[in-house]
Amino acid sequence: MNALVVCPECGHEWVPAESGAEGGDAVAEQVIKDSVGNVLQDGDTVVVVKALKVKGNPSGIKAGTKVRSIRLVDGVDGHDIDCKIDGFGAMQLKSSVVKKA
Repeated sequence: MNALVVCPECGHEWVPAESGAEGGDAVAEQVIKDSVGNVLQDGDTVVVVKALKVKGNPSGIKAGTKVRSIRLVDGVDGHDIDCKIDGFGAMQLKSSVVKKA
């Protein structure tokens, strides 16, 4: 369709020049923001803003729990933070449920 490319499955339209990375070796950097819009980086400390249920644990993670030394990953289902939480161990969180401390 003229200068637009259209996905046949969902109907999404875009301009091909905007979506491609310049130069074959350039990698597009992903910007991950917390629940209030602050940009997150590896090693940041974040605070959980709402109570989270954890499968196999009756208590879950309470709002206000501090998580240190996060690692940003390209996770599954929007889980883009890899971290260790005291008392729970290693897990992945969504950036929409944390706030930069």
